[in-house]
Amino acid sequence: MTNHIKPAILMLLFFTVLTGIAYPLAVTLCAQTLFPSQANGSLLGSNEQPRGSELIGQAFTRPEYFWGRPSATSPAPYNGGASSGSNQGPINPALIDSVQARIKALRDADPSHSEAVPVDLVTASASGLDPHISPAAASYQISRVAIARQMSTDSVRELIDRYTETRQWGVLGEPRVNVLKLNLALDKRFN
Repeated sequence: MTNHIKPAILMLLFFTVLTGIAYPLAVTLCAQTLFPSQANGSLLGSNEQPRGSELIGQAFTRPEYFWGRPSATSPAPYNGGASSGSNQGPINPALIDSVQARIKALRDADPSHSEAVPVDLVTASASGLDPHISPAAASYQISRVAIARQMSTDSVRELIDRYTETRQWGVLGEPRVNVLKLNLALDKRFN
């Protein structure tokens, strides 16, 4: 029996060191060397102060900022540890009420708008963490942001155009705007 236990213990120790120490160190070293920004969370910010990750949405509610997609995570919005959708169907009264409340908030923030509110400004994504909005959702917010920052609508539209990302590899997804990048550009330009 000791002939079986000794090799089993040695194999346990060997694979513990290999998979529990050596492999994680090698992966961490490669990631930090080849992709340091991504390995550290794709953080964005100004003046060496991180403001957030370009991969996770942020809760912007002030009128001088572009607002992102609503988050369905709980207990706090954009909680990366609780990524999920609301699981509310299109005829669920709770979803209808929350969409109507979001439309009202957008209309109250900019009463001059009479056009339809883009759907991605009133519905959460499946993960509840989406950092992007459609170019239409960004364009919808131009007048509110321009008035709050005392900028021309053309200069705000120019920033949206600059920060609109195209389809990945020319075929995947839709054009989109990263809200955090756009808001950081506004802060940089405004200050």
